[in-house]
Amino acid sequence: MGTREKSNSDLILSIDAGTQSIRAALIDLEGEIRGIAKTPMRMSDSPQPGWAEQDPEYFWDILRAACAELFAKTSESKDSIRGVAVTTQRNTVIDVDKNGSPLRPAIVWLDERKADSRAALPPALRLPLKILGLHTLIDGAIKDCESKWIRQNQPEIWERVHKHIYLSGWFNLKLTGEFSDSSGSIVGYTPFSVKKGDWAGKFDPKSLLFPIEREKLPDLVKPTGLLGHVTRKASEETGIPAGLPVIAAANDKACEILGAGCVSPENACVSFGTISTINTMNDKYVELKPLWPPYPSAIPGKYYTEVAVQRGAWMITWFKEEFGLQERLEASEKGVAPEQLLDALVKDIPPGAMGLTLQPYWTPTPDKARCARGSVIGFCDFHKRAHLYRSILEGLVFALKEGAQLTEKKNKIPITGLRVSGGGSQSSSVMQICADVFGMPAQRPRNHETSALGAAIDAAVGLGFFNGFNDAVAAMTRPGDTFEPIAKNVALYSALYDRVYTKIYEQLLPIFKEMQQITGYPEKGC
Repeated sequence: MGTREKSNSDLILSIDAGTQSIRAALIDLEGEIRGIAKTPMRMSDSPQPGWAEQDPEYFWDILRAACAELFAKTSESKDSIRGVAVTTQRNTVIDVDKNGSPLRPAIVWLDERKADSRAALPPALRLPLKILGLHTLIDGAIKDCESKWIRQNQPEIWERVHKHIYLSGWFNLKLTGEFSDSSGSIVGYTPFSVKKGDWAGKFDPKSLLFPIEREKLPDLVKPTGLLGHVTRKASEETGIPAGLPVIAAANDKACEILGAGCVSPENACVSFGTISTINTMNDKYVELKPLWPPYPSAIPGKYYTEVAVQRGAWMITWFKEEFGLQERLEASEKGVAPEQLLDALVKDIPPGAMGLTLQPYWTPTPDKARCARGSVIGFCDFHKRAHLYRSILEGLVFALKEGAQLTEKKNKIPITGLRVSGGGSQSSSVMQICADVFGMPAQRPRNHETSALGAAIDAAVGLGFFNGFNDAVAAMTRPGDTFEPIAKNVALYSALYDRVYTKIYEQLLPIFKEMQQITGYPEKGC
């Protein structure tokens, strides 16, 4: 690595496939975006309640459309592209036959179907697991295993499966013709050993919980490794030059952390996406909770921890759709985003939302009871929409602070730096609330397309343009605006968090249980 000469014209084509869109970006070796196209995707299909499926070819069609738009509007020469990197949403699975043709719709990460866990967890095992407090976690993981559901409900399809792959592996197949994937992209219910960075051994517990024949799994390449080269067929369909190397990157969250420049555990990456998260990268394998493993990093041999708010920035969209008609109409007239007007609305509301406090368990996290619900307490007659909106932002950041405290405890390293990415980072109100709740400066990266940037960094290192990740991160990432904490706000939020927010869940849990028993909702009970 690090032996290849660089020039200002060298570019990486970075493809970032999220939940709502696919982006194709040309990124130079200083981390600047020289061209980008964003193609929205329709929502996944739901043939039954709780299911989320998508035609695999539709994903490919959107990738092709993003590339076509990028090449149509950029002034950059395709001859300057040195390699391709792909990063995708996590845990969307696709089953293909030996010809690479899909056998059924992709099961998207939002899917809630459940496999039958009785065979994998007989009664003799359930009692010991309950005593150890592990039954709910392990039973839930088995039920969420997509391959197990297919085995049980569509055995004729499973018999024909040649490869059980993730969306990243599907794109790699379409681009290179190879059944290969990055070890940094393997996140989900498959027999993968995060510690080894490879498929688990035959007697590994993960192989027993998520049994998939080894021949049905793709070959793995570590991030920065070569996955293959763009085929002539893929070139004709996408416009990407044939023969370009496709370099292994990692899952979108891992790439986002790398693109934000968070390569050590004292720097936390806060992300306001559909799921809001707080992540740290670590040399050590750290489980935040028993059997709650870290994830594979975009840097080989490293890991990242994660605490997630399941309905993170989704709650901002929810508020906009349910309560923000005025802002949506005004935004349409002015040609701006509704979030921009909501941001202005909340600036006039003091920290603490005049006594309104929210806990964002619209969808409970795995460590909370299944009957847990979101809550907003403290309503008075002077509260308006803007107060509720501010309480949503504050509640999300409170939940992330709770995750930060758990992360610091397990890492045994204090968090001293905060990088904020995702769509929410474009809000000055969100950034200031982060700085005030965490009591430290909050930085937004200058390039807010951090997932695409992280994938480009993997490719740049793999192609030999840098002598390792430290050099690449120093050259390709840099901070943007920094928001300093305001002392009086820090004091208010600290008291509100310690004396109110952290007590709400335990105080309300018995009431949530009663509500569930009376109404039958949520249907899964506690």
